[in-house]
Amino acid sequence: MSTVLSPATGLSGIVDHGAASGSSGAPWVRSLRAAALDAHRELGVPTTRHEEWKYTPLRRLVERDWAAGEPGPAVFQRELPRYDEGSIRIVLVNGRFDRNLSETEARSPHWVARSLRDAVTEDDAVVREWLGQVGPKTTQAVGREITPDSHTFAELNTATFEDGLFLHITGDVAALIEIVHVATGDGQAFAPRVLVVAEEGARARIVETYVTDGEGATFTYPVTEVVVKEGANLEHVRVQDEGAEAFHIANWQTTQAAGSEYHSFNVCYGAGLARVDQGIWLDGQATVTRLDGVVCAGGDQHIDNHTRLDHAQPNSNSFEVYKQIVDDRATVVFNGKIFVHQDAQKTDAKQTNQALLLSPTATIDSKPQLEIFADDVKCTHGATVGQLEDLPLFYMRSRGVPKDQAEAVLVYAFAAEVLELITHVGLRQALERRLYEKLGVDLGA
Repeated sequence: MSTVLSPATGLSGIVDHGAASGSSGAPWVRSLRAAALDAHRELGVPTTRHEEWKYTPLRRLVERDWAAGEPGPAVFQRELPRYDEGSIRIVLVNGRFDRNLSETEARSPHWVARSLRDAVTEDDAVVREWLGQVGPKTTQAVGREITPDSHTFAELNTATFEDGLFLHITGDVAALIEIVHVATGDGQAFAPRVLVVAEEGARARIVETYVTDGEGATFTYPVTEVVVKEGANLEHVRVQDEGAEAFHIANWQTTQAAGSEYHSFNVCYGAGLARVDQGIWLDGQATVTRLDGVVCAGGDQHIDNHTRLDHAQPNSNSFEVYKQIVDDRATVVFNGKIFVHQDAQKTDAKQTNQALLLSPTATIDSKPQLEIFADDVKCTHGATVGQLEDLPLFYMRSRGVPKDQAEAVLVYAFAAEVLELITHVGLRQALERRLYEKLGVDLGA
C-alpha cells in the first residue's frame, strides 16, 4: 500500500509554479531548487500509512486546489501583533519581505535584516553558505539522500519560495526582534523562508509570529533555519496563531556550535490543521539547549508537533518540556525524539511531555523516543496525560472564584512552567492573555 498521495493533488499548481520559476538565479540557487523539487516529487504527500504522519491525515489539505500566493495588500483588516514598542519589527506579507512595514535601518552595527530574495540575487556569501544547509544533513544542495525523516514540505518550500528574511546578528542586540508573518487571501499557498545567522558571541531575542488577515483558507508552509555559532546566545519564540480555516505545515531547523546557548519556545494556538517539525543539531561541546512548547487546541483543531534533538558532540545539555491543553473535539499529537550519537559522551538530556484534557472528546497522541549510542550519558524522558484535579478547583470555587476563571487559572498554572521561562515581559504577558482568550475567559469580568 502506498504511503504517499498521488502527485495529482491540490499541490500540483504550486509544484508547477516552482518548476517554472526555479530556472533563474545563480547556479547554486538553481541546483538547490532543482534538487528540492526532485526530492518533493519523490517523497510526495504522506498518508497516515507513513509512520511519521500516522496521526495527521492530510486529505483535507490536498483535496483543495491551492494557487501560488500573490503579493499581499497594503492595508490589513486586523491590527498586527506587537509585543514591545521599542522592538525591531520586520513584516513578511504572503511570504514576501515588506519594506514599508519593516525596520531595516539598524539602530546598532550588530544586526542586519534584509529581503532574502535580494540577498540571494546579490550572492551574499553568508546566505550562500547556509541556505538549505542547516540541520542533520549538511549536503542538501545536490544529490541529497531521501530518508524516512526527510520533510517533503520543506523541500517544497525550497523549490518554490519567492522571498523571505535574512537576519544577520553579529553582536549584542538589546531590543526584541519581532518577525511578523501575515497570510491573506482565500485558496492561496505561501512559502515564507527565514534564515537567521548569529555570529560568534552574538546575543539576541527573537519572536516569530504567524497570523492570518481576513476570511478564507490559507496554506502556509514556512521554513526557518537558524545558525548559532560558537559562544552565541539566542532566545527564539515561535507563535502560530493563524485563523481557524488555515493550514500550517512548518519546518524549523537549528545548528549549534561549541559553547552556544539556544532557548526555543514553540507556542501553538491557531490554525485548523497545524504541524511543526523542529530539529536541533548540537554540533559542539558545552552547548546548552532548551526546546519547549505550549499547545492550546479547541474546537476541531488538529495540532501536531514533531521534535528532534541530535547530540552529536560530547558534553552537551538539553532540556525539553512540552505542555499541551486539549479541549472540545481537538486532537494534539506530540512526537519527541532524542538521538545521542556515538561520540556524544557526557550528554545530559531530559524530555517531559504533559497533556491536560479538558473534554471527554479531546484526543492526545504522544510518542517520546530516545536512542542512545554512547555509554556515559544521563538521559530521561516521560509523558503524562491527565485532567484538572477536583481538590484545587473546589478550593478556589469555595472562595468565590467563578468556575471558568478557576479552571483557567489552573490551566495557566499547568502551562506556566514553559511560558514563565520567556524572558521578555511584554511578550510573555501577551501570550498569557492569549491563552486565557483561547480558554474563553475574560479576566476583566
